[in-house]
Amino acid sequence: MNVLLLSLWGLILLAISVKVMIVGARRALGVHVGAIRATVAALIAWSFAGLAWQWMPVPAEGKEESVFFFIIPIFGGTLLLAVAILFVWEVVWPAGTGLGPLGSLRAVRGRWSRARRYTKITAIAFRHGLGPYLTGRGRGGEHRARLARSLRQALEEGGVTFVKLGQVLSTRSDLLPVEFIDELSVLQDRVAPVPAADIDAALRAEFGAAPAEVFAEFDPVPLASASIAQVHRAKLRSGADAVVKIQRPNVRSTVERDLDIIHRLAQTLQARTAWARSLGIVGLAEGFATALLEELDFRVEARNLAAVAAASGGHAPDAAVRLPIVHGELSSERVLVMERLDGVALGKVTTVPDPQGTARLLLHSLLRQVMEHGVFHADPHPGNVLLLTDGRLGLLDFGSVGRLDSTLRDGLRELLLAIDRADPAALRDGLLAVVDRPEEIDERRLERALGTFMAAHLSHGSGPDIAMFTDLFKVMTSFQLSVPPAIAAVFRALTTMEGTLAGLAPGFDIVTESRSYVADRAISSATVDSARETMATELLALLPVLRRLPRRIDRISGAMEEGRLSVNVRLFADERDRTLLTGMLHQVLLALVGATAGIMAVLLLGSTAGPVLLGTVTLHQAFGYNLLLISALIGLRLLFSAFSATRAPRTTQPPTRPPGGSR
Repeated sequence: MNVLLLSLWGLILLAISVKVMIVGARRALGVHVGAIRATVAALIAWSFAGLAWQWMPVPAEGKEESVFFFIIPIFGGTLLLAVAILFVWEVVWPAGTGLGPLGSLRAVRGRWSRARRYTKITAIAFRHGLGPYLTGRGRGGEHRARLARSLRQALEEGGVTFVKLGQVLSTRSDLLPVEFIDELSVLQDRVAPVPAADIDAALRAEFGAAPAEVFAEFDPVPLASASIAQVHRAKLRSGADAVVKIQRPNVRSTVERDLDIIHRLAQTLQARTAWARSLGIVGLAEGFATALLEELDFRVEARNLAAVAAASGGHAPDAAVRLPIVHGELSSERVLVMERLDGVALGKVTTVPDPQGTARLLLHSLLRQVMEHGVFHADPHPGNVLLLTDGRLGLLDFGSVGRLDSTLRDGLRELLLAIDRADPAALRDGLLAVVDRPEEIDERRLERALGTFMAAHLSHGSGPDIAMFTDLFKVMTSFQLSVPPAIAAVFRALTTMEGTLAGLAPGFDIVTESRSYVADRAISSATVDSARETMATELLALLPVLRRLPRRIDRISGAMEEGRLSVNVRLFADERDRTLLTGMLHQVLLALVGATAGIMAVLLLGSTAGPVLLGTVTLHQAFGYNLLLISALIGLRLLFSAFSATRAPRTTQPPTRPPGGSR
């Protein structure tokens, strides 16, 4: 019975000591530590403290008498050990990241798969001669064309994710030289169709029934097959013709693994190479990952299609450019069921009754989406444009959609009007309205550079072409003007549209027609009624300000007359400024206290004065041990705070989706 009571009291005392240790460790670190981590650290620390006390080279009869004098060093040393364990644990397995011993064991298989894939991608890069460029030792110049070819071949061999990365990069003439753009533009998705049994299984998983039970008819032979999905012809129970877009099995896991590799490669390149830092390659990788992950969710495509249709009236029966209707009740994340538009892709059309008129209609549809509604189809290549049997046009594949806010639309409109008028000052203003400008920029020098650019492309009767935007991007790059992804999507769509219209109506001038469209819209909107409406809107917005203005002027003039006018400036009025300053002062004071305690500890430990407490340890040395523990605890707290700050996530706006590749 006595043994049981002693064991019970021992457990109670252990629990109390562990609780005290947990509270002490959390207070010492200044942050909340998880209960499991704190408990494990406290138990390990108390275990080592007990062993250390037993191993102390002091006679046993002296230990019990001296425990009182060394209770603070014992507890402090134990607390220091617990805090050190928590710090190391945080470094190895950061809290809140889903990592830890159990998480690591569960992630071993995924890490091994990623490592094998990483090794394979690295081997592909070195096999195609890209190794020196990954380490910052590559050379450009005469090797540029060969490097572009090697990059294209490596991306093609890398698979679906890397092919799509190349397709996206092929649209960024503002970032890459023309040799790379030309080479990457030939990338195509070359994949074999998914077996019919796998398609049947995928549809059963989505619908919970066989395709024959969901559709009146379902053709197992695909109409088209790409790296992410393939399309099949079907007929609904209502009798309406439809197409079914089905995601390829296991494509998400492959893409997610490859995106992780791309992100790690981008971080490595940005740290090691100057060219990657100049491109902001980590930001590009993050934008590409966001776009591709959205492309894997067909619900996003359905929303994109609905947004473009609502803006352009593409679902109207008499619409000049038709958009398919989505059957939402049959669509999901991996399956998209849409109305089947009866027509032939422009890339396969041999003759068109009115090619110039059809080209103008298609271009105006895109420009109307961009300039007026701000939601537009970002990938209008010939395979995504249909010539319908009734002579109208149809648009397909809305996995890649661009969005522009009103500010960007106004800036883009100013930019095109400035090119139409050959006005470098207006071009500068329009350009600065649509780009991410640096903190300091010489606007006068930029205007002169734009004037030189316009003289080279718009003088002597030479007409503008889509290639002139490459030189415009060079001017922007020289002034460190970064093109937002939304604007890049516009130029990418226009470049793709140029290729589409070149096959439809050879000789069609897309830039001149775009300038004419914008100029006509500006003239048509500059009517007396529109001006009156604009003025009325602005006056209504200013009315509350105008109503308060006389009273404020009267108060200000009265204060000036009586000599009471003053200006109050409050330093650190923002709570964030006060919090930052308080935190910095707190850290500095802690560092001073820790350093002072450490210096005093060294001085006391070196002293032999004072009464002897235990063995050869004097009272002054005991105080020195205590101060040394305090200094070490403060140092660990400062290290923990600094480490937590360096790995704290940055708060950023989600990246605007860049244009994706064709699927």
